[in-house]
Amino acid sequence: MVFMENKDNDSAESKEKTEKINKNFKELLEFIRDLIIIFVLAMFFRTFVFENTRVLGPSMEPTLHDGDLIIVNKLEYYFTDPERGEIIVFPYKGDPSKQYIKRIIALPGEVIDIREGKVYINGELYEEEYILEEMQLRGDIDFPYAIPADTYFVMGDNRNNSSDSRYQDVGTIEKDKIIGHAVIRLWPINKFGQIK
Repeated sequence: MVFMENKDNDSAESKEKTEKINKNFKELLEFIRDLIIIFVLAMFFRTFVFENTRVLGPSMEPTLHDGDLIIVNKLEYYFTDPERGEIIVFPYKGDPSKQYIKRIIALPGEVIDIREGKVYINGELYEEEYILEEMQLRGDIDFPYAIPADTYFVMGDNRNNSSDSRYQDVGTIEKDKIIGHAVIRLWPINKFGQIK
């Protein structure tokens, strides 16, 4: 009789142990599933919606500075066209592994001219409050310049220290080559906020 009670206890303990192992294994599988879902969602958002990138160099000063960490909206231009004044990120034609960040100055079909350090669009002076010094460099393309269809003429805010559409190796940027619109500065924290 005592022998039978021990056997029943062993069987109950074994069953309890097996249930505990099964429960732990099930929790592990659920945790792995959740990690995979999070990874897939993160990859989806990074690929199609938002991406963070770091500004390298002084070409966008005073708006953005070397080392600034920004968020790029990659989804926006699937539904709307880029607008003048927006800051965009795109691959450099000479080395697509490098990304450039510049401001859209002229839109498809417009004519841009640079005279006496000033920008003219369709014959009208383009006022830019973010420029700190007069532009000295015109680039290596001929002005006036007609912007081809579905492309955008971009320039850095630091005009005398920017490789941009004024130079043939950058040229105008096709809409389908634009990675996204720079919308938020994350770092430095004291400058956190919307990019204008």
